Amino acid sequence: MNPTSPPASTTFEVLPRDLSAYRRGNVGIDYVHRFESGKPGPHVLVNALTHGNEFCGMVAATQLLDAGVRPLIGTLTVSFANVAAYETFDPAQPFESRLLVHNLNRIWSPEWLDGAEDSPELRRARELRPVLAAADHLLDIHSTSQDVEPFWVYPGFARNAEVALAIGRPQVHLVMPDGLGSGTPLIQYGHFAGVDGTGAAMVVECGQHFRQASSDTAIAVTRGFLAHFGLMERDADAASAAAPRRFELLRTYVIKTPEFKFSRPCVGFEVFAKDELIATDGPDEIRAPCDDCTILMPARTAIVGREGVYLSRPLAT
Repeated sequence: MNPTSPPASTTFEVLPRDLSAYRRGNVGIDYVHRFESGKPGPHVLVNALTHGNEFCGMVAATQLLDAGVRPLIGTLTVSFANVAAYETFDPAQPFESRLLVHNLNRIWSPEWLDGAEDSPELRRARELRPVLAAADHLLDIHSTSQDVEPFWVYPGFARNAEVALAIGRPQVHLVMPDGLGSGTPLIQYGHFAGVDGTGAAMVVECGQHFRQASSDTAIAVTRGFLAHFGLMERDADAASAAAPRRFELLRTYVIKTPEFKFSRPCVGFEVFAKDELIATDGPDEIRAPCDDCTILMPARTAIVGREGVYLSRPLAT
């Protein structure tokens, strides 16, 4: 594998903790905990560890459980998705525990879930289907390999944008008008999919995997998400006066060869002019399709079949 960004030492401000105490939930599915208020209201699902090395979600989820948070109205479900990958974490190879076989955040389609293929991630996704189906709204907590500012990711439906804008942070929004283009993520499963679907379903990318600030962001956004739907009181400092910055996803590029590399060092949010060279992939060139083309989620290493970069453009707010 060829590095696609400059090497840097990894600082661990947050490390895994033993989650065995959370294994036995209360819905018959490991690592899934549900709390009902007894009062009418929405069912909100907070999901952590879709990727095994994205610790901020683990911190936010355990904070809810350890603090004994109970919904004021409706129902709260807290889940840890890919604990099997999480448990393989090795500080010497901190990015390898993202997944075991499949990306758990790309297999939420009938082709994968009802297909004949098997893996730890597919088995877990099949277990979690009723958990997703029962929820009215979903917050899926993620983090990034590079140290960039937090941002929302969501399908381009008004119901998602309204929630992100109301919560007020992060200020950056990546809007997917036509889906992800490289598989089906959790937030596009079942009734969350399509313009005629129901419920808000959103990813929050909270910052670099191992930074304390990312965990702090995850906790704040989780509380804001629950407060928006009335399950918690809103924190006094939750609102942000900063104007949102919104980007439209134009293309998700999937790596074809081990020779994939960027034209210059990239960590995310670099801007390219129309037709400027962004990366090469063997004989192929990836060029900016528009002026002010902003890239997100540039790959750290060239792994064939995985996403290399998201191409986006600024949207008027």
